[in-house]
Amino acid sequence: MMNKESFEFVVYMIHACANKWGKRPSEIYSMLSKVNCINDFLVSHYDILHTQSTSYVVEDIKEYLRVRGVTL
Repeated sequence: MMNKESFEFVVYMIHACANKWGKRPSEIYSMLSKVNCINDFLVSHYDILHTQSTSYVVEDIKEYLRVRGVTL
């Protein structure tokens, strides 16, 4: 379940990915939603992920997407 802290984290990471990959935040949101990355990865592992660096989590998200056949 998403609380205020995990919601803020998800929004922050969507924008971080958008900035890193040169895409609009809405594109990133759509991409992450299609493969359930938001709930199944970012929210469910929030306790661990929010303690990592932004670049580390962006790379984890990239790997999550790659494994599921999503190309950037």
